Order: sequence, then structure tokens, then C-alpha cells
Amino acid sequence: MDIRITAVPSRNPARCPWRVPLSLILLAAGATLGNAVFAQATSTHIFGWGPAGQRVVVKSATGLKRTTAVNDHGRYAFRSLPMGVYTVSLMKGDTVVDTRPNIPLTIGRGAEVDFACDKDQCAASAN
Repeated sequence: MDIRITAVPSRNPARCPWRVPLSLILLAAGATLGNAVFAQATSTHIFGWGPAGQRVVVKSATGLKRTTAVNDHGRYAFRSLPMGVYTVSLMKGDTVVDTRPNIPLTIGRGAEVDFACDKDQCAASAN
């Protein structure tokens, strides 16, 4: 006597333990994709010290150019820069005082580029 038993999935969702609601699948997929997009942010930053009141200019190899002033505490920062290779220059008026070429920026890593200050005092004097 030959007996065969075959499993037939139930059409009743309450009796089918391996069946996952579509809404749960979509929720999990959305959370996963949301984290993947966040993890692949491609912006980075350059920051550092310089003589208060002077300007710092960054130029990328692709032609992006931004300028900022060194604050009264002797600090400057460029946020949300795209990845790439940059030249960072310290300006006094319209004259380039110092330049740092070939500064690579990669995901998740900023670059500190410091410039020399008179007597190692970058902050503005109180006088």
C-alpha cells in the first residue's frame, strides 16, 4: 500500500504562519532603503585655523569655488562640500598669502587645513 501525503497551503491567512502581510514587507523595505540613502551621503567639509579677519578660498578640481571669512576666534569652516580634490588658499585682501594644494575629501572624513598665525595667535586681539 502506497500512501502519499502532500502539503497544500491553506487559503485562510490565519492558518498560514509563513505568510507575511504586504504592509510589513513594505515597511521593512522602506526603512532599509532610507538608511541606505542616508549612509551614502556624499558631502564632506574643510575646517581649520587662520588669522582672524582674513578670507579662505576653496577651489575643487571640478571648478567649485567658495569663500569664507576667518572668524574672530581664528576659525573657519566650509560645510557640505562634494567629494573631490581641493586647493585651499588664505587671502589677505586680494592677495594670496598661503596655498595648500591637493587636499582630498572623501565620504565621512573632513580635512583640517591650518594656516600660520602671527605669534601663534589666530584670534582677533582685544585692542
